Amino acid sequence: MMTSSATSSTVAGVPTLHSSPTPTASTSSNHNNNDEEFDIISYYHSLLSSDSELPFPIAAIFALSELVSRSRAATTSELMENIRSASQRLKQSLENPVPATAGLDLFTRFVVTKSWDSGDDFEAHKASLSSLAHEFATHTVPSCREKICELVLPFIADDSVVLTHSYSRVVMQVLKTAALQQRKRISVYVTESRPQGLGLKTYAQLMKVGIPCTVILDSAVAYTMPKVDLVLTGAEGVVESGGILNAVGTSGMGIIAKSCGKPFFALAESFKFLRMFPLNQYDLPTNGKGRLLQFPDLDAADAEKEVAEGTPKLGSGEEDDGRARRVMSRTQEMMNPAVSIPAPDGLRGSSVPN
Repeated sequence: MMTSSATSSTVAGVPTLHSSPTPTASTSSNHNNNDEEFDIISYYHSLLSSDSELPFPIAAIFALSELVSRSRAATTSELMENIRSASQRLKQSLENPVPATAGLDLFTRFVVTKSWDSGDDFEAHKASLSSLAHEFATHTVPSCREKICELVLPFIADDSVVLTHSYSRVVMQVLKTAALQQRKRISVYVTESRPQGLGLKTYAQLMKVGIPCTVILDSAVAYTMPKVDLVLTGAEGVVESGGILNAVGTSGMGIIAKSCGKPFFALAESFKFLRMFPLNQYDLPTNGKGRLLQFPDLDAADAEKEVAEGTPKLGSGEEDDGRARRVMSRTQEMMNPAVSIPAPDGLRGSSVPN
């Protein structure tokens, strides 16, 4: 949902969680909660490991759905406490909690707004809640992406050159649909997207299906922009100010696209909408990144350690395949942001009902 000066917008599919009124009985039996036994962190990561295309927010919804189905809570207040504590544990365990937060908060709002009328036993309520959430998570991804494809594909003309950043599942679906189903001739530039290098994943998948793709340096976006017809990126989250959260580098790409008058589209499914209103880049949650963009201590021992970890000086003689190995150390990477948010000036967004 970032806009550049010429044409920019966010395309979002917007399904909603609907629950039929299900009765509840808030009995006061003293059951011990077994959310302690259920390791939501391990379960969340196992979901992602088993399906590399599963979005982080949806994995979070599946994890909380499983928590509810296993919980021994006997009242709504107990269940809500289980959900809140498990959500907090999962957020704190993640280096970048933004994507999972969208799914966790969506599930929590669903539980809060669900109709809890009397008449049925509480176990039936939990089963109903878990089933509804699971059904939503299963069907919302394809419905959102189909709607986004329907909306954005008319903007991709035949023989277009597209620039994208990092790796986005919804962007990949749009590009593949344009090339393979609509038979449009498109070529793609993708940034390397350091430090994770996810642009290489985008490159490999596009080349595999026959879409010409070239990886460019993150620092070469301004050089490449005049050659492209439009920019497509995904989004890790959409905040209440109308801005998008995405891999670091997206903000700079948007500024350059605006300067060059190139259309910029950020594609975001509605389950990525966040109850968050960051005023600037530094309001974003950054677990484990307490020293973000801080200058290092010049203590000699620390300096030597940095060099030893893999950031040699020029001409140090450290060779890797005939070239000096010059990469950032893990410590240095941790001092850099993982996500960024464009400045709200000049941004606009739109939601499209599904």
